[in-house]
Amino acid sequence: MDSDLRSKVEACCRTAEDFTKLYYTSFDKRRHHMGRMYLDNGLLVWNGNGSSGKDNIQKYLNELPTSEHTINNLDAQPIIDEAVGGQLTYMIQSGGTVRYGDESVRPFQQTFIITAQEDKWKIASDCYRLQDGLARADN
Repeated sequence: MDSDLRSKVEACCRTAEDFTKLYYTSFDKRRHHMGRMYLDNGLLVWNGNGSSGKDNIQKYLNELPTSEHTINNLDAQPIIDEAVGGQLTYMIQSGGTVRYGDESVRPFQQTFIITAQEDKWKIASDCYRLQDGLARADN
């Protein structure tokens, strides 16, 4: 890997760590402020349910029960300039466990596309999925 690409990947990984700490702390403790983390026309797909626009996303997130996330894995990579018109953009994947309200702890996976906007990172796309086991039919 050349030094320029290595530098981009390292910056992306540092950003992913900082971003996910902020995101999950905000989600679990200050959810009413989550809308400001999204682009005006951001997209959220939450367990197959979609919402677009930061105001609609905020409304959707506010309706979810209280939560407590634990992150067990994190991966990130920069998206090549040609794909995003030179706009600094990263893909971040996180996974761990979450407890909603009084429910039992469940595994989850989340993928973000974040982009630099002035001096802040904004979520362009957010896909969240609870990782329930696949049902298997015994033959």
